[in-house]
Amino acid sequence: MKARATVAAAPDRPAGGAGVPGGGSGAGDGDDGETRSAGRTRAGGGPRRERDGITWRQRLRRDRTLILMTMPAIALLLIFNYIPLLGNIVAFQDYDVYDLGITGSPFVGFDNFTRIFEDYRFWEVLVNTLVIFVTQLVLFFPIPIAIALLLNTIMSTRVRAWVQAVVYLPHFFSWVLVVTVFQQMFGGAGLVAQWLREHGHEGFDLMTDPGFFKFLVSAQAVWKDAGWGVIVFLAALAAVNTDLYEAAAVDGAGRWRRMWHVTLPALRPVIALLLVLRVGSALNLDFEQILLQRDQVGAGASEILDTYIWWTGIKTGDFGYAAAAGIFKGLFSVAMVLGANKVAHMLGEQGVYSKK
Repeated sequence: MKARATVAAAPDRPAGGAGVPGGGSGAGDGDDGETRSAGRTRAGGGPRRERDGITWRQRLRRDRTLILMTMPAIALLLIFNYIPLLGNIVAFQDYDVYDLGITGSPFVGFDNFTRIFEDYRFWEVLVNTLVIFVTQLVLFFPIPIAIALLLNTIMSTRVRAWVQAVVYLPHFFSWVLVVTVFQQMFGGAGLVAQWLREHGHEGFDLMTDPGFFKFLVSAQAVWKDAGWGVIVFLAALAAVNTDLYEAAAVDGAGRWRRMWHVTLPALRPVIALLLVLRVGSALNLDFEQILLQRDQVGAGASEILDTYIWWTGIKTGDFGYAAAAGIFKGLFSVAMVLGANKVAHMLGEQGVYSKK
């Protein structure tokens, strides 16, 4: 009936859609006409539409509630992260915080950066920072993955939740409390040293051993933050299709082969992403953790870039030098992220951003 009505409404048109290669129905011609009409509307300067068929004003009106909810976070980000970046201008000034200020301090160009490159102590601190970072990367980074794999094998949901809560509880402790706990355990008058003395052995004090310091801070970081890092890997494991485990079990794969061929490949993108971000923060170690133990082991073993900037820059009032060192730290971190992300692309992973 629809075809007859179409032919009746246009008697001059040949039946069967003549004039169209291969023939066609009247309905098909109508669809083509609508498409051409829509194309002429867009070409004629009509409202520009997005891929989902709505304009940006309609999208703005639709998402106004979500936009209003994000405005406080955006304001905090601007106030505390981006606006303070304007203060980096003091890195190019002979900055006097007390009398002249930013507007009155004379510009010295790259003199502060020249002082950094000529300061041998700065390079010693940089190397020490990288050594501590590599130690933490090797000893700390694999542990959340191992804990996540272990928790994933626990069948009881209640036991898994209890273990996970106990493991990531230290994340909420301050570094003052963490250092105090380690002092009471491994200090010269700690529980371990006292127990050894009571049994006729010589005690020890790991808290004041410069050679053991990088391992000490790594152990503190593991105890404090390893459980918190498990959350990301457990979320990635929850997204793995259980049919893959069943298929592997049917093919005769044991627990270890299922973990190697199913679980770890599912974690590879997350591991690559977190590893790239971790490498990017190579110079951004925990300032409070190091500062609390700096005097116990000496600056030679414990000094990192942040504490060095605080000691030689801010504490002595040399804000221009501190700002220049901070800019160097930021540029170095960006270079590390780009380099690590390039390696992730070479290994077939997406990293922080996808390869175009």
